[in-house]
Parts: sequence; structure tokens; C-alpha cells
Amino acid sequence: MLDTLDQARLSGPQTSPAPTSAVSSLYVVGGRQRSLRPIRAHFGDWYEYEAAVMLRVDPRTGSAEQVLEYVTPADQCPAEDPAILYKSGTRVDDRLYLTTQTEVMVHRLPDLALEHRISLPSFNDVHHVRPTGSGTLLVAITGLDMVTEVTLGGEVVQEWNVYQPGEPVWGDRFQQGTDYRLIATTKPHLAHPNHVFHIGDEPWATRFQQRDAISLWDPTRRIDIGLERIHDGIVYGDQVMFTTVDGKVAIADTRSLEVTEIIDLRDMHPADLLLGWCRGLLLDGDRLWVGFSRMRATRFRDNVAWVKNRFRHYLGTHVACYDLRERRCLAQIDTEAAGLNAVFGIYSAD
Repeated sequence: MLDTLDQARLSGPQTSPAPTSAVSSLYVVGGRQRSLRPIRAHFGDWYEYEAAVMLRVDPRTGSAEQVLEYVTPADQCPAEDPAILYKSGTRVDDRLYLTTQTEVMVHRLPDLALEHRISLPSFNDVHHVRPTGSGTLLVAITGLDMVTEVTLGGEVVQEWNVYQPGEPVWGDRFQQGTDYRLIATTKPHLAHPNHVFHIGDEPWATRFQQRDAISLWDPTRRIDIGLERIHDGIVYGDQVMFTTVDGKVAIADTRSLEVTEIIDLRDMHPADLLLGWCRGLLLDGDRLWVGFSRMRATRFRDNVAWVKNRFRHYLGTHVACYDLRERRCLAQIDTEAAGLNAVFGIYSAD
């Protein structure tokens, strides 16, 4: 349990609209918590999610409503207490690519019809998917510390060992032929890749534990982010933006591969307020939408070493909008009332 927060006051975000937002509607994805047992009501473990949930959020009114709920087939997840939630994805034109713990999903917009569903034995704790220019998919398989390229038909094109680049994926640690979808967890992860992106045609992957991003073609090409552990890795023009779990956004130049700016979102809030686990990012003109999930328990206490006793107040799961020019928070929209207890991705629904 997070002892440093036991005496903290839980504050629900004061839902407010973001006036004149360039994005008129958002999709926010994540999971609904399985149970809220009294002693752990605000610190649910990573596996305590019973359904993948998508909300549609109106930035102008601050309203949030559920538009999609999904449960993984029983034969493609662990038999006991499976983690069922949407992880991160990518929107490209009229397709929204999403992942669950053991699947990749492709939805057509705007009706959200499911066009493709891929589930392979190697899919354990899948965190992110994005399409390539050749029509295949890059998939971050966090549970196996690897990235794989697959076709929409589920054929494996290529696999990369992200923890030890250049080394085989399969060996003493992970055995090909095992159905890792049925294994609850392979933690501890040694790299924990949780996002993939492209610089030009070059595929990259973030590494949560190493606090960096590396080229899958040439691992000597690396973006050293440092700071706290990272999520996301989204390219906008000649910049790539990363979130860190403690509430920062690091911006790197895709040409120099150097971090050029660090935005500390905590500076736009009271000093004693813990925003939550920061994950999920969408650039909206001069504004930035960011997701925050209620703090949770973890066996790996160093993952939350940045939580200090100074926090007296903390927020439930929500999405927030920040003005990057004025450096202030414009809106905080609660997602828990609509049934979303963890945020993994934010996408334009326009």
C-alpha cells in the first residue's frame, strides 16, 4: 500500500469545460476496476480491471459518456482475475487501433465497428499498436520485453528484443510455443516497452525502465529522456512528446534526438496536489490533453518512489487540458463517474 498517501484527502477533479477547444470531441480509453474493496478502494492493482471501456468526452461541456465496452474471450486471457482493459493505441484517419492485454483491435470510425481483431500466443501485457507505412502493425508486447510487426491477418513479420537489442527474442527467458496470453504476469519487466512510433520510416520503441526510446533498426540511435519512467511517444511534426509517470511532458527533436523542453504539469497545480499516474497524450493546437489515473498499489515500490509525503490531496482518474502558451490548466474532466478508472489513451473523435 502507498503508506505516504494513507492520510491524504481524496479529491475528485472539479469537472469543467475547455472553452474554444480545437478538438470538439475526445475518445478516452482504459478500464473499469473490478472491485473497490474498502481497504484498497483508491489503490487498485494493475490486474483489477474487469472490462475495457471507451468514453466520449465533450471538452466544451465537460461531459463524459461510455460508448464502448469490451471483454476479452475467456480462452485468450488468464483463467483467474484476468486484466481486461484497453491499453494505448493510435488513430489514423478513420481507423482507431487499440490494444487490450492480449489483443490488437482495429475499429472503423465514426461507428466504431470492429474490423480486425488479432490475438497471438506472444501477446502478454500488450501496451500499444500503430500501423506502418506498408500496412502492417507494430505492437509493443510489454510482457515479453519485445516489439513485433504483424499483418492484419496475424502473421508475424519481424520481432525485436527491446531489452537486449540484437539478441534473439526466444531463449532461456521466453520460450516460443508457450501461450503467454494465459499467464497473468511475467513481471518484473526488464525494459517494459510501452509505446512505438516512427521517425520517418524508422520504427522506435520507448523503454519504461531505461527511461529512453531506441530505434529498432539501429539501437545506437537513442533518445535519452531520463526523468521518471516514461509512457507515450507521439510524433507531432519534428517533435516527439513523452509523458513521465510523475506528471511531466518531455519534448525531443526528431533530428537531433535530444530533449529540447520539459513541461512540468505539476507547476500548474497546487504544490500539495498529487495528480495521479500520468499516461495518455493528445496535442490540441496550443493545448495539451493529458490523462491521469488514480494512484495504485504496486509490489515494485521504486516505480512510485517519486510519491512524497508532501502530498495532502490527490485526484481520482481524469483527463486535463493545459494551455501551453499561458502554462495553466484549463480543464479537468472526471472519468470515474462514467465508469473509467484508468486512462491509457486519448484520441480525437472529430
